[in-house]
Amino acid sequence: MSTCAAGTYAAGTYAAWAHPQLAAQVLRSRRDGCSEIALRVESLHDPRQVLWLEQRIRALPGVRHVTIDRPARRVRVVWDAQRTSLPSLLDNFAAAHCPAQPLQHDSIDDARSREQHDALKRLLVAGMCAMQVMTYAFVIYIGVVDFVDFSTRHLFRWLGLITTVPLVFYSARPFFAGAVRELRERRLGINLPVALAVALVFLASTFNTLRGSGEIYFDSVSMFVFLLLGGRYLELRSRHRSGALGDAVIDASPLLAERRRDDGELETVAAITLLPGDRVHIAEGSTVPADGVLESARVQVDEALLSGESRPLYRVRGERLIAGSVLLSGPAELHVEHGGATTTMARLGALAARARQARSLLGSSDREIGRFVSRVLLLTALTALGWLLVDPARAFEAAVAVLVVACPCAFALTRPATLTRALGVLAGRGVLVTDGAALVTLAQVDYALFDKTGTLSVPQLDRRAVEPLRGDTPEQVLQLAAALAHESSHPLTRALADAARQYALPLRAQSVQVSAGAGISGEVDGRPLRLGRADFALAPSSQPAPVSTAGALLLADAQGAIAAFHLDEQPRADARRMLDALRADGILPTIASGDDATRVAALAKRLGIDDWHARQSPADKLERLQAARRDGRLTLAVGDGSNDAPLLAGADVSAALTSGTELAQAHADLLLLDGRLDGLIDARVIARQVQRVMAQSRRWSLLYNLCAVPFAAFGYVPPWLAGIGMSLSSLVVVLNALRVGRDETSEHPDPTGPTESTSELHA
Repeated sequence: MSTCAAGTYAAGTYAAWAHPQLAAQVLRSRRDGCSEIALRVESLHDPRQVLWLEQRIRALPGVRHVTIDRPARRVRVVWDAQRTSLPSLLDNFAAAHCPAQPLQHDSIDDARSREQHDALKRLLVAGMCAMQVMTYAFVIYIGVVDFVDFSTRHLFRWLGLITTVPLVFYSARPFFAGAVRELRERRLGINLPVALAVALVFLASTFNTLRGSGEIYFDSVSMFVFLLLGGRYLELRSRHRSGALGDAVIDASPLLAERRRDDGELETVAAITLLPGDRVHIAEGSTVPADGVLESARVQVDEALLSGESRPLYRVRGERLIAGSVLLSGPAELHVEHGGATTTMARLGALAARARQARSLLGSSDREIGRFVSRVLLLTALTALGWLLVDPARAFEAAVAVLVVACPCAFALTRPATLTRALGVLAGRGVLVTDGAALVTLAQVDYALFDKTGTLSVPQLDRRAVEPLRGDTPEQVLQLAAALAHESSHPLTRALADAARQYALPLRAQSVQVSAGAGISGEVDGRPLRLGRADFALAPSSQPAPVSTAGALLLADAQGAIAAFHLDEQPRADARRMLDALRADGILPTIASGDDATRVAALAKRLGIDDWHARQSPADKLERLQAARRDGRLTLAVGDGSNDAPLLAGADVSAALTSGTELAQAHADLLLLDGRLDGLIDARVIARQVQRVMAQSRRWSLLYNLCAVPFAAFGYVPPWLAGIGMSLSSLVVVLNALRVGRDETSEHPDPTGPTESTSELHA
């Protein structure tokens, strides 16, 4: 039997989970006295492995329920903790070569599980009832061509009524609840015609059963509900599956960490309690518990969850490690910068939750659906009125057939089904979409405005680029500048702070103020300092900038410049390919940067961008974007800094790098994981596919209605056949949505060939 993951296992590895305070973080007590836990199991690839693991865990004493979610890499276990302890349960996972990481108890996703189980139960009830009702209807249909006595036919009509009752009042309940909600909100949705059709058909059939004459349609209504619930269940499963990446991101950080005390000894603590400044020991093969700076000489890490890059990466002393990455060679010492909910993975997890919430609301306010429903109801009323004038006996059946066959379910499914598939595909490619509507707009974008520093370029600084101007040593001025730089998330200051990590940094900045796009001011060791552009840094002194400092980052005090830092900028490895692809796709790229003209012009030339603008404030960037919109262009804004937030919020579509600030990410529609700009190419291609697939599905839905409604209106389509036609139409829409993300070769505007790996670059 193959195993879940290779590796060794040592007994007692999980003994720390016997501590009540740690166990309380992950265990949830149930009313039946059992305990429930959610576990992350990294490798669950082969279905045979899943079955084998489930059988092994079920065989443990006290285990009552095991649920394995392969896409989310989660396992839920319900068991009696008195019979099998938590450390023993985890030891059994490890002994099976499937090591499990406990998750916080609020990660137990009851809402999703309940929703899926409820939908499945309603579908099963509808299926069983529909099969039984069809059996009864078959006996009645035989009576049309062969003699069946009246009492027998009447009995089977009653049996059909009794069997349909649970289907209508239980299985079809979501349609009635949705219709009531739509009426309260004064809007027309897909639930209203479905509820009307089910209610009218059931009530008319019940009336005819009670009076012992007339047509009954229990077989039609049961088949209609069953097929419609089947389509909704498939869409629900697809939506839940697309949320699996978000779960994997949320689960990435471990709950335990080995913190080094002041006396040098290690203690096991909850990772959520780690604070900036703590020192953490990470064993080889373990997961990094917090964001921080590596203090060991050199390690090898796997950051596939964040970047999608499967190759191991090397990190050296002074570089950052991301919570959730796996240490392949070690051990390592980490200086914690961000822990708990402030880590990169935790922020991405919150944004993934926001993305899933956006997915759940897709299509809820689609005006086109309201217009479609109003037309269906009008057609139904006209059909009933026409038959009342011609042959009243056939009016009800024809009206019901029109109501069912023209049900807008397929039309309404086109948007959520297609976008759900697209968001799942992009999440697997390192693009997190937080607003599904923006993906539709992205397909039509023809103007892209880029920030420069940190977005298109990566700043670098080495010791030779430090120029003291008053006789200080490079180390001294670097320490002063780094004290201010540590208080900013701008790429230039981050590069400066990274360069200073090789020195001790006892200095701390006080009274720090950040001027967007200009620089930082504050007090370091009681000395007022300013770091930034020359005009900003030298403003209090009114001194001119030395000629040799043109284009440099200046550190200054009230007497003038103290030092200049000549940062070198390199374009991101995938920037040129991304820009060439956008240009080939008809998008005009523009750079708007707060940097000086010399640096902006140099980068623009290297990237082949003719339209560039320097010395731009956040307001200037926003005005430039709005000018493009006034010219009739659909705009895309890409940035990474807090000063880019107004720009991102004002664009038709916005994208931010996850290496940027939280404020920029909060205003972005697309998040590019690990700073990979080529994610924009994938997003654009998928957006085009979404546009095409949605158009195809809606054309199919309209064509189906144009062909089927006349036959139903003229009485040639019985209600049972109308239900089959409607359900098949919805199934075609769902299957067509699965084409998104496939056969994209012909759609990639790739003038430069294969992309360069960007896994070695970190802003």
